[in-house]
Amino acid sequence: MADTLKEILLDSSRRPTVVADLQTLIDEEVAAKSGVSGTVIKTGYAAVKKIKPGIIGAAVESLLDEFVAALEPIYADFRASGASDFGSYLPTRPDAADALLSVTDARAERSDRESIKKVYGKLRPKGKENVEEALPRLGRLIDKHAA
Repeated sequence: MADTLKEILLDSSRRPTVVADLQTLIDEEVAAKSGVSGTVIKTGYAAVKKIKPGIIGAAVESLLDEFVAALEPIYADFRASGASDFGSYLPTRPDAADALLSVTDARAERSDRESIKKVYGKLRPKGKENVEEALPRLGRLIDKHAA
């Protein structure tokens, strides 16, 4: 078993599958949203995908190294704890969502695409809640690739 997220998720033989799985995770999380805020998220997500088809996979690919770096200390703590289920462990960490959002916030800030900034700005207020809801699934995805 690999010891670090970098070894698990960024290995060149595994990376394409990791990216595809993460894109599926995002699609499933968005599809599961309901209510007024869910409609806003779904509409914004569809708009982003319409602006540039393939953007979600490309964004995951381009952000993966930074996401891995942001989660690496949390994963190290998980490994040190002796726990065996990252899908259960990750949501217990109050810093996990903020670690991931720090990556997307920085990327949005640097973007030269006003349309992307506008959509991100509309979605960001609920961002932490949405990321927290996705943490169990993200942890299970990481466990799958660590096996």
